[in-house]
Amino acid sequence: MKTGEKFIDNHDGTFVVQSQFDNDSYIKRVEAIKELNGGILGESRLAGEIPLHIVEMWAKEAGIKWGDPAMKDVIKRKLLSGDFDKFRVWKGTW
Repeated sequence: MKTGEKFIDNHDGTFVVQSQFDNDSYIKRVEAIKELNGGILGESRLAGEIPLHIVEMWAKEAGIKWGDPAMKDVIKRKLLSGDFDKFRVWKGTW
């Protein structure tokens, strides 16, 4: 959830918009799902709940667009890396 924005003047005629986000609601939802069923429903597995602003950040880092087929690999790599473990529901690999 977006909590704020700040405009930063670079004093060279440009500026940057710095956005602030609160990911607590996503982390709480992941914890509740883990307690409920661990992200397992029959043969389906819920790998994680990722805020869209983080997915957007990952796409920019990778230099790809949302609809690019490579985005699936970027998300998989990021979730399995352990750096974003708080967004993972199911702890298995795929």
